[in-house]
Amino acid sequence: MPIIYNRLWKLLIDKGMTKTQLRKEIGIGTATLAKLSANEKVSMDVIERICVALDCQPADIMEFISENKRD
Repeated sequence: MPIIYNRLWKLLIDKGMTKTQLRKEIGIGTATLAKLSANEKVSMDVIERICVALDCQPADIMEFISENKRD
């Protein structure tokens, strides 16, 4: 996937929040959290909920990696 969520995990660490706490706060299931952990596609609704909960912008939690730069 060209979208990775490493910035989200770092932000959670910086805020002292666990993945489970985030999941419960934004009201997503464990399957959606697993998708984020595996850098799989999630809906923009999920991205929006994360940004509201963490008071951040989408670029603060996700990064686009070009297929050419992944090699």
